Amino acid sequence: MDRIVLLARHGETADNAAQRFQGRRNPPLNDRGREQAAELAEALRGEGVAALWASPLLRAAETAQIVAEVLGLAVQTDDRLREIDVGDWAGRPYAEVMAEHPGELERWAAGDLAFRFPGGESLEEQKVRVVAALEEIRAGDVPALVVCHGGVIRVAQRALGRGAGPDAEVAQVANGSFHRL
Repeated sequence: MDRIVLLARHGETADNAAQRFQGRRNPPLNDRGREQAAELAEALRGEGVAALWASPLLRAAETAQIVAEVLGLAVQTDDRLREIDVGDWAGRPYAEVMAEHPGELERWAAGDLAFRFPGGESLEEQKVRVVAALEEIRAGDVPALVVCHGGVIRVAQRALGRGAGPDAEVAQVANGSFHRL
């Protein structure tokens, strides 16, 4: 049996719309985000999802609950699925950070595992916790859906789904999208 895990990004928040780093900030979905969650639920109807997991952050948990109501599943949460701790960049606009730290932003975007957000978590630390959670989820009921965050999906794709290393091809991760792992 294939050990398929589907990774879905939460719906849009005000921070997403304003192009701000969220990290562990905990905003709810905005109206567009709730629409995206409903669209995600409809897109997943035919996937045969047997288990539903989510990050405990509000935006992922709210998205997962909307999906759960359509799929008739209970949501299980795992702290290891939280978004990376972006430290001092939390709440700051991408453009502002890019202007102040262009080389650092490029390292983050390229998936450099040695990159650490100032005052926050490294990509390596995120990778270790995310991979451990996903391996446990893969060992359970599948196909499983994991509603989480863009950074979680990118690190999982690099580590488990699309080859390893910063040069691995990684799909675009839009709000409300899902990806096969």
